[in-house]
Amino acid sequence: MEFLLKLEKLLEERKINLPGNSYTATLFKLGVDRILKKIAEESGEVLIAAKNDSREEIIHEVADLIFHLQVLLVYKNISIQEIIEKLESRHSST
Repeated sequence: MEFLLKLEKLLEERKINLPGNSYTATLFKLGVDRILKKIAEESGEVLIAAKNDSREEIIHEVADLIFHLQVLLVYKNISIQEIIEKLESRHSST
């Protein structure tokens, strides 16, 4: 959890400063369509990894997917804390 918060701060910084040598800044510059394309690609790769039943491949691809989802959240000004709170509210009665 702590790492995701640190990553969120880094992504927010990249969104504001748009450093020229940053992959993330490039995604922010290209906009939501490019970010969504990456999420779709990574989602497909997660499915293939799961189908291949490769633990290491699944971990790698899910990490890529979570990263790109966080890019989207920062792009849309949604904090990871808001997502956590939504998940907690859905499961608070269990």
